[in-house]
Amino acid sequence: MKPKTHYWLLLIVIALGIQEMYSQNVIPMDTTHWEITTKSYVLENYKGKESIYIQGGAIILKDRKFLNGTIEFDMYLKETPMFPGVIFRANNDFKDAEEFYLRPHLSGKPDANQATPTVKGVAPWQLYFGPKYSFPYSYNYEGWTHVKLVVHGDRAQVFLDHSKKPNLSWKLFHTTKEGRIMIRGGSTAIHIADVVVNENEHTLVDFQAGERKPLENLIQEWEVSDKFEEKLLNNANGLTSLINTRKWQGKITVEEGTAANISRQQELRDGKPGNTVFAKVELKSNKDQLAFLEFGYSDRVVVIFNGQPLYRGTNRWRSRDYRYLGTLGLFDGAYLNLKKGKNTLLLAVSEDFGGWLVTGRIRKPDGSILELK
Repeated sequence: MKPKTHYWLLLIVIALGIQEMYSQNVIPMDTTHWEITTKSYVLENYKGKESIYIQGGAIILKDRKFLNGTIEFDMYLKETPMFPGVIFRANNDFKDAEEFYLRPHLSGKPDANQATPTVKGVAPWQLYFGPKYSFPYSYNYEGWTHVKLVVHGDRAQVFLDHSKKPNLSWKLFHTTKEGRIMIRGGSTAIHIADVVVNENEHTLVDFQAGERKPLENLIQEWEVSDKFEEKLLNNANGLTSLINTRKWQGKITVEEGTAANISRQQELRDGKPGNTVFAKVELKSNKDQLAFLEFGYSDRVVVIFNGQPLYRGTNRWRSRDYRYLGTLGLFDGAYLNLKKGKNTLLLAVSEDFGGWLVTGRIRKPDGSILELK
């Protein structure tokens, strides 16, 4: 046998060995290994792979917790609005977790995918947006898309379609703690195949997390009330009673140098009525003066200053046009007549989905920073 021929045969044997080793670690698609929470499903051989075809919903790995390691799987994507991906390190009800998902209908666009936490059942992608947590990618609709997630400590990386380099590296959002794994299909039907979970392989490659320039001089801390129903804000004459009957739950602080996450203190969908809270800050002024509040919120807000309503607005996804995202920034403003001494600023923030968020800063009318003492 010629040396060159021997070399190629050796490579083939190694490749076949790796393929066989990989296939032995594939978790079978059956109800023994997976809890299947879908409208309907079919186990079938599709495009050369043993797969599950799910209509909405997700598959949840049974009897296994994940801390560090590699999660790999294949999906057969469609060019339609859907959000298939993986949820990991989740608590038992999946309300607190880490998440990475695809947006195959946005192929090639900067937000073609998303890394985000889930906090008390809300995934605040309207806060964790931009190149720090997503990347442009052109998806294949005529073959399988391979997703590989590597997790170690407080860091994660994703590799698509067997890329040697990570497509995205990011710092995780929750305290490092083992949890459950879910692979979701999104809102429409999709095939999933070849799921592999390997706790022994968690080597990160050239980890370089993205950065975001923080907004300057933000109000760093807000106090959050208990929940109430948004419709109660429609009666302006009842605001005093609504405010006085609130119970204050705790404080939230700015994250990402952008906004505070109300879900850190309040659970939106806990079976109790209400999708609205007050976010409060006390402002102390050394004299009577005019100030300018720049602020942001998600999804809707009523601004109340010293008991008087000043502003009402909507920043919901698609509230302004079909591609409007409702991401957070200092896009709105209101003038405040500060009195000498203590002043109370309340933002009544209502949420549907995408992030229950509030942010703001105080300026002089000429735009310079107002020093409050």
